[in-house]
Amino acid sequence: MTACKEKHNKSHKQVRARVELVFARMKSWKILHDWRLQGDGVYHAMCGIARLHNLALAG
Repeated sequence: MTACKEKHNKSHKQVRARVELVFARMKSWKILHDWRLQGDGVYHAMCGIARLHNLALAG
C-alpha cells in the first residue's frame, strides 16, 4: 500500500473508532433502544447526547 493510502486508512480508522464509541455509549444510555421517539425526536436526542459526550471529553 502506498504511504498516502496508509495515512488515509489510519485517520479513517481513528474516526471510525470514535464514532463507534459514541454509538456504544448511546446504546448503554438506551437512547438507540427507545423507539418511541419518532421523527425529529431521534435526531434531537442523538445531537444532545453527542454534545454531552463532547463536553465530557473537553473537560
